[in-house]
Amino acid sequence: MADTDFPDDLLAGQTRLHQALAEYSALCRTLPWSVDPAPGWPGEKALYGDGEVGGRPDSPGYTEQQKTEVARLHKECVELSTFVGTHPYWATLAGEARVDARMELKAVTQPTTVPTVDVEIAA
Repeated sequence: MADTDFPDDLLAGQTRLHQALAEYSALCRTLPWSVDPAPGWPGEKALYGDGEVGGRPDSPGYTEQQKTEVARLHKECVELSTFVGTHPYWATLAGEARVDARMELKAVTQPTTVPTVDVEIAA
């Protein structure tokens, strides 16, 4: 696994941070473009060609369930980032060694699969 002997809680925190960021990103990709209901606007004729560029369809806005889930995941990501970034382990390293260890921690905890999104929450 890792060449560095990371504390178990730091490994667990970084692993969960990767997961939470992936879940947050996957959820955000399913959401309407506007949090609140908003009218769309037409695109403009493409400079070269027959298509249109820009423009947006009407946005129904987020449901209360979607707002709650976005807020929960965002809060979890901030808390985990703070936990990992301020972990006492980092004080045992200096300069380039700290940077190298940080990059190693990210690499050894990187998930190999992409999470699925609960479609009822995303809908």
